[in-house]
Amino acid sequence: MTVLDDHRLDGKVAVITGAGGQIGAATVRLMAARGARIVAVDYNAGALERLTPALSPGPGYLPVVADVTDERAVAAYVEQARRVMGRIDIFFNNAGVEGPVCPIAAYPLNDFLRVMAVNVTGTFLGLKHVIPTMAATGGGAIINTSSVAGLTGTPGICAYNASKHAVIGLTRSAAAEWAGRGIRINSVNPGPIESRMMRSLEEGLAPGSADTMRMKFNALIPAGRYGTPEEVAAFVAFLASDEARYLHGAVFTIDGGLTVS
Repeated sequence: MTVLDDHRLDGKVAVITGAGGQIGAATVRLMAARGARIVAVDYNAGALERLTPALSPGPGYLPVVADVTDERAVAAYVEQARRVMGRIDIFFNNAGVEGPVCPIAAYPLNDFLRVMAVNVTGTFLGLKHVIPTMAATGGGAIINTSSVAGLTGTPGICAYNASKHAVIGLTRSAAAEWAGRGIRINSVNPGPIESRMMRSLEEGLAPGSADTMRMKFNALIPAGRYGTPEEVAAFVAFLASDEARYLHGAVFTIDGGLTVS
Protein backbone atom coordinates (compact mmCIF):
# COMPACT_ATOMS: atom_id res chain seq x y z
CA MET A 1 0.00 0.00 0.00
CA THR A 2 1.41 3.42 -0.91
CA VAL A 3 1.55 6.44 1.36
CA LEU A 4 -1.00 8.13 -0.88
CA ASP A 5 -3.38 5.21 -0.39
CA ASP A 6 -2.89 5.40 3.38
CA HIS A 7 -4.02 9.00 3.27
CA ARG A 8 -6.94 8.65 0.88
CA LEU A 9 -10.07 10.63 1.73
CA ASP A 10 -12.48 8.84 -0.60
CA GLY A 11 -16.10 9.75 0.06
CA LYS A 12 -15.35 12.09 2.95
CA VAL A 13 -16.89 15.56 2.97
CA ALA A 14 -14.45 18.37 3.74
CA VAL A 15 -15.51 21.92 4.59
CA ILE A 16 -12.63 24.38 4.06
CA THR A 17 -12.87 28.04 5.06
CA GLY A 18 -10.50 30.62 3.67
CA ALA A 19 -10.59 28.41 0.59
CA GLY A 20 -9.65 31.25 -1.74
CA GLY A 21 -6.29 31.90 -0.07
CA GLN A 22 -3.10 30.09 -0.97
CA ILE A 23 -3.16 27.52 1.84
CA GLY A 24 -6.91 27.01 1.54
CA ALA A 25 -6.76 26.57 -2.23
CA ALA A 26 -3.84 24.12 -2.00
CA THR A 27 -5.81 22.10 0.54
CA VAL A 28 -8.94 22.11 -1.62
CA ARG A 29 -6.94 20.77 -4.56
CA LEU A 30 -5.12 18.10 -2.56
CA MET A 31 -8.15 16.80 -0.68
CA ALA A 32 -10.15 16.69 -3.91
CA ALA A 33 -7.33 14.74 -5.56
CA ARG A 34 -7.45 12.27 -2.66
CA GLY A 35 -11.13 11.64 -3.17
CA ALA A 36 -12.87 14.06 -0.80
CA ARG A 37 -15.98 16.01 -1.67
CA ILE A 38 -15.33 19.68 -1.02
CA VAL A 39 -17.33 22.58 0.39
CA ALA A 40 -15.13 25.62 -0.25
CA VAL A 41 -16.04 28.68 1.84
CA ASP A 42 -14.63 32.17 1.36
CA TYR A 43 -15.75 35.77 1.84
CA ASN A 44 -14.35 36.68 -1.58
CA ALA A 45 -16.54 35.40 -4.41
CA GLY A 46 -13.85 36.21 -6.96
CA ALA A 47 -11.29 34.12 -5.09
CA LEU A 48 -13.65 31.15 -5.20
CA GLU A 49 -14.21 31.65 -8.92
CA ARG A 50 -10.44 31.64 -9.47
CA LEU A 51 -9.83 28.68 -7.19
CA THR A 52 -9.34 26.20 -10.00
CA PRO A 53 -11.08 25.59 -13.31
CA ALA A 54 -10.80 21.86 -12.61
CA LEU A 55 -13.26 22.04 -9.70
CA SER A 56 -16.53 23.04 -11.31
CA PRO A 57 -19.66 23.04 -9.12
CA GLY A 58 -21.26 19.61 -9.01
CA PRO A 59 -21.82 16.58 -6.74
CA GLY A 60 -18.25 16.72 -5.44
CA TYR A 61 -17.64 20.45 -5.16
CA LEU A 62 -19.72 23.20 -3.58
CA PRO A 63 -18.40 26.80 -3.44
CA VAL A 64 -20.06 28.98 -0.79
CA VAL A 65 -19.59 32.72 -0.27
CA ALA A 66 -19.84 33.46 3.46
CA ASP A 67 -18.52 35.78 6.16
CA VAL A 68 -17.10 33.62 8.97
CA THR A 69 -17.71 36.42 11.51
CA ASP A 70 -21.48 36.33 10.91
CA GLU A 71 -23.15 33.57 12.93
CA ARG A 72 -26.12 33.34 10.58
CA ALA A 73 -23.77 32.94 7.62
CA VAL A 74 -21.77 30.25 9.41
CA ALA A 75 -24.92 28.35 10.39
CA ALA A 76 -26.06 28.65 6.78
CA TYR A 77 -22.87 27.25 5.22
CA VAL A 78 -22.89 24.36 7.69
CA GLU A 79 -26.54 23.61 6.92
CA GLN A 80 -25.89 23.87 3.18
CA ALA A 81 -23.01 21.42 3.49
CA ARG A 82 -25.20 19.02 5.48
CA ARG A 83 -28.12 19.34 3.07
CA VAL A 84 -26.13 19.02 -0.15
CA MET A 85 -23.36 16.63 0.93
CA GLY A 86 -25.19 14.77 3.70
CA ARG A 87 -22.54 15.10 6.40
CA ILE A 88 -19.28 16.81 7.41
CA ASP A 89 -16.28 14.54 8.03
CA ILE A 90 -13.46 17.09 7.83
CA PHE A 91 -13.41 20.75 8.80
CA PHE A 92 -10.38 22.88 7.93
CA ASN A 93 -11.14 25.98 10.02
CA ASN A 94 -8.69 28.13 8.12
CA ALA A 95 -10.05 31.63 7.38
CA GLY A 96 -7.79 34.38 8.69
CA VAL A 97 -6.43 37.88 8.18
CA GLU A 98 -3.15 39.47 9.25
CA GLY A 99 -4.18 43.09 9.93
CA PRO A 100 -1.81 46.05 9.68
CA VAL A 101 1.70 46.22 11.10
CA CYS A 102 1.63 48.87 13.82
CA PRO A 103 2.89 49.35 17.41
CA ILE A 104 0.33 48.64 20.12
CA ALA A 105 0.16 52.28 21.22
CA ALA A 106 -0.89 53.31 17.72
CA TYR A 107 -2.84 50.21 16.66
CA PRO A 108 -6.31 51.24 15.42
CA LEU A 109 -9.09 49.65 17.46
CA ASN A 110 -11.19 48.89 14.40
CA ASP A 111 -8.32 46.93 12.86
CA PHE A 112 -7.69 45.05 16.11
CA LEU A 113 -11.36 44.10 16.36
CA ARG A 114 -11.47 42.99 12.71
CA VAL A 115 -8.50 40.65 13.14
CA MET A 116 -10.00 39.18 16.30
CA ALA A 117 -13.40 38.83 14.64
CA VAL A 118 -12.09 36.83 11.68
CA ASN A 119 -9.36 34.83 13.40
CA VAL A 120 -10.99 34.15 16.78
CA THR A 121 -14.75 34.65 16.45
CA GLY A 122 -14.70 33.00 13.03
CA THR A 123 -12.83 30.00 14.40
CA PHE A 124 -15.19 29.77 17.39
CA LEU A 125 -18.34 30.00 15.25
CA GLY A 126 -17.04 27.33 12.91
CA LEU A 127 -16.46 24.99 15.86
CA LYS A 128 -19.82 25.87 17.40
CA HIS A 129 -21.83 24.99 14.30
CA VAL A 130 -19.76 22.23 12.69
CA ILE A 131 -19.23 20.11 15.82
CA PRO A 132 -22.91 19.15 16.38
CA THR A 133 -23.33 18.22 12.72
CA MET A 134 -20.13 16.18 12.79
CA ALA A 135 -21.06 14.48 16.08
CA ALA A 136 -24.46 13.51 14.72
CA THR A 137 -22.85 11.34 12.05
CA GLY A 138 -20.21 9.69 14.21
CA GLY A 139 -17.38 12.21 14.41
CA GLY A 140 -14.59 13.47 12.22
CA ALA A 141 -11.49 15.64 12.10
CA ILE A 142 -11.17 19.39 12.66
CA ILE A 143 -7.98 21.29 11.91
CA ASN A 144 -7.74 24.90 13.08
CA THR A 145 -5.18 27.22 11.50
CA SER A 146 -3.09 29.06 14.07
CA SER A 147 0.47 30.24 13.33
CA VAL A 148 3.94 30.36 14.83
CA ALA A 149 2.65 33.80 15.86
CA GLY A 150 0.44 31.85 18.26
CA LEU A 151 3.57 30.57 19.99
CA THR A 152 5.81 33.64 19.96
CA GLY A 153 5.59 37.42 19.92
CA THR A 154 6.52 39.77 17.07
CA PRO A 155 6.60 43.56 17.35
CA GLY A 156 3.93 45.29 15.29
CA ILE A 157 1.42 42.47 14.89
CA CYS A 158 -0.23 42.41 18.31
CA ALA A 159 -3.70 41.59 16.97
CA TYR A 160 -2.43 38.72 14.84
CA ASN A 161 -0.31 37.38 17.72
CA ALA A 162 -3.20 37.59 20.18
CA SER A 163 -5.66 35.99 17.77
CA LYS A 164 -3.43 33.06 16.93
CA HIS A 165 -2.69 32.38 20.62
CA ALA A 166 -6.47 32.32 21.09
CA VAL A 167 -6.92 29.75 18.32
CA ILE A 168 -4.64 27.36 20.20
CA GLY A 169 -6.74 27.86 23.33
CA LEU A 170 -9.93 27.12 21.41
CA THR A 171 -8.32 24.04 19.89
CA ARG A 172 -7.32 22.60 23.25
CA SER A 173 -10.63 23.39 24.90
CA ALA A 174 -12.65 21.89 22.06
CA ALA A 175 -10.44 18.79 21.97
CA ALA A 176 -10.94 18.24 25.69
CA GLU A 177 -14.71 18.49 25.24
CA TRP A 178 -15.14 16.31 22.14
CA ALA A 179 -12.37 13.70 21.97
CA GLY A 180 -14.71 11.20 23.65
CA ARG A 181 -17.31 11.78 20.96
CA GLY A 182 -15.10 10.77 18.05
CA ILE A 183 -14.07 14.29 16.99
CA ARG A 184 -10.35 14.98 16.66
CA ILE A 185 -9.41 18.67 16.93
CA ASN A 186 -5.85 19.86 16.33
CA SER A 187 -4.11 23.01 15.15
CA VAL A 188 -1.49 23.68 12.50
CA ASN A 189 0.93 26.55 13.09
CA PRO A 190 2.63 27.58 9.87
CA GLY A 191 5.74 29.72 9.85
CA PRO A 192 6.56 31.95 6.87
CA ILE A 193 4.74 30.55 3.83
CA GLU A 194 4.90 31.75 0.23
CA SER A 195 1.66 33.73 0.17
CA ARG A 196 -0.03 37.09 -0.18
CA MET A 197 -0.25 37.34 3.61
CA MET A 198 3.52 36.96 3.99
CA ARG A 199 4.15 39.60 1.30
CA SER A 200 1.87 41.95 3.24
CA LEU A 201 3.71 41.33 6.51
CA GLU A 202 7.11 41.80 4.87
CA GLU A 203 6.05 45.15 3.46
CA GLY A 204 4.44 46.20 6.74
CA LEU A 205 7.52 45.32 8.79
CA ALA A 206 9.90 47.01 6.32
CA PRO A 207 8.04 49.49 4.09
CA GLY A 208 9.79 49.72 0.75
CA SER A 209 12.25 46.99 1.72
CA ALA A 210 10.14 43.83 1.65
CA ASP A 211 12.86 41.84 -0.12
CA THR A 212 15.32 42.69 2.63
CA MET A 213 12.83 41.59 5.27
CA ARG A 214 12.33 38.34 3.36
CA MET A 215 16.07 37.68 3.45
CA LYS A 216 16.11 38.33 7.19
CA PHE A 217 13.28 35.85 7.71
CA ASN A 218 15.04 33.25 5.58
CA ALA A 219 18.18 33.68 7.67
CA LEU A 220 16.19 32.82 10.81
CA ILE A 221 14.75 29.60 9.34
CA PRO A 222 17.04 26.56 9.72
CA ALA A 223 15.63 25.10 6.50
CA GLY A 224 16.72 28.31 4.77
CA ARG A 225 13.49 29.04 2.93
CA TYR A 226 9.80 29.78 3.24
CA GLY A 227 7.37 26.88 3.17
CA THR A 228 4.87 26.34 0.40
CA PRO A 229 1.07 26.20 0.66
CA GLU A 230 1.26 22.65 -0.68
CA GLU A 231 3.47 21.58 2.22
CA VAL A 232 0.93 22.90 4.71
CA ALA A 233 -1.91 21.27 2.78
CA ALA A 234 -0.13 17.90 2.87
CA PHE A 235 0.02 17.96 6.66
CA VAL A 236 -3.58 19.15 6.98
CA ALA A 237 -4.64 16.26 4.76
CA PHE A 238 -2.72 13.86 6.99
CA LEU A 239 -4.48 15.21 10.09
CA ALA A 240 -7.79 14.75 8.27
CA SER A 241 -7.00 11.13 7.45
CA ASP A 242 -7.67 8.05 9.55
CA GLU A 243 -3.92 7.67 10.04
CA ALA A 244 -4.10 10.56 12.53
CA ARG A 245 -6.88 8.97 14.58
CA TYR A 246 -5.08 9.23 17.97
CA LEU A 247 -4.12 12.90 17.65
CA HIS A 248 -6.23 15.16 19.87
CA GLY A 249 -5.60 18.75 20.97
CA ALA A 250 -2.12 18.86 19.49
CA VAL A 251 -0.31 21.94 18.20
CA PHE A 252 1.86 21.27 15.15
CA THR A 253 4.43 23.72 13.79
CA ILE A 254 5.15 23.74 10.07
CA ASP A 255 7.97 26.26 10.04
CA GLY A 256 11.23 24.81 8.68
CA GLY A 257 12.60 24.78 12.23
CA LEU A 258 11.95 28.46 12.95
CA THR A 259 10.73 27.79 16.51
CA VAL A 260 13.20 25.08 17.50
CA SER A 261 14.99 27.37 19.96
